[in-house]
Amino acid sequence: MKRFFECLVPGTVCNLKCSYCYVIQENRRKNEKPEFLYSPQHIGKALSQERLGGVCFISMTAAGETLLPKEMPDITHEILKQGHFVTITTNGTVSKRFDEILNFDTELLPHLNFSFSFHYLELIRTNKLGDFFANIKKVRAAGCSFVLQINLCDEYMPFWEEIKQISIKETGALPQVALTRDESDRTYKILTNKSEEEYIRTGKEMDSPLFDFTCKNFMVKRKEFCYAGEWSAKLHLGTGEMTGCYGLGIWQNIFKDLNKPIKFMPVGNNCSFKYCFNSSHFMSLGVIPEIKTPS
Repeated sequence: MKRFFECLVPGTVCNLKCSYCYVIQENRRKNEKPEFLYSPQHIGKALSQERLGGVCFISMTAAGETLLPKEMPDITHEILKQGHFVTITTNGTVSKRFDEILNFDTELLPHLNFSFSFHYLELIRTNKLGDFFANIKKVRAAGCSFVLQINLCDEYMPFWEEIKQISIKETGALPQVALTRDESDRTYKILTNKSEEEYIRTGKEMDSPLFDFTCKNFMVKRKEFCYAGEWSAKLHLGTGEMTGCYGLGIWQNIFKDLNKPIKFMPVGNNCSFKYCFNSSHFMSLGVIPEIKTPS
């Protein structure tokens, strides 16, 4: 992989209401419909291998449900046609979008991964649990990759054993565990009323490399030279605005003029953040080479 791109799908519309959602914590759940200023075909050309320097890993996620926008299948298709690898974070409930995407040419599907966010209690409340696992089985049968991921929060702890059992039954493995942050006052502490020791002990029961790596790096200030901005970037899919990381590095619009070269420059030792906010993507893909990371 030449580079990694974390792509934000605009809009905050979602069909679930998870209490631990950072968008709800920040009072940003306005159910705004996404607006894409450029066509899927234009986005695909903007992300050509020629412009990006080779085959890249493109992650797409929204501040709502990623697959609700009708444009997502076409955007995904155009990016896959460029030869890149794509991962989509989804709550796994919008079945018609999976049907549309899995109708792509079969040679494109092995380049596609779905990160299924397992919002257990909301899936039960909305009667979508069956659809969720049916869509996982559907993408697996089509030759795509997938990961099952759950946010550890206090409300799930009484159901932890139940969640383990259904995960193994339906997928053959335990889920990866995401550490859930309390972002309500920008202090970025763990979202729990339990002790930190109890919270971490519960998370470790899933034997999740994602959870272990996140805990190891949570609130740890990075002082090493970081290649985010050269080897990775954050991109707004609605506008084309790109930065090296979460607000750091060069601000530029890479969709506006397709003849204009993209500037890549590492953040280096100039990171102003308290810690790496998305270490599970940026750091685990090697932007700080000295740090040994899991896949």
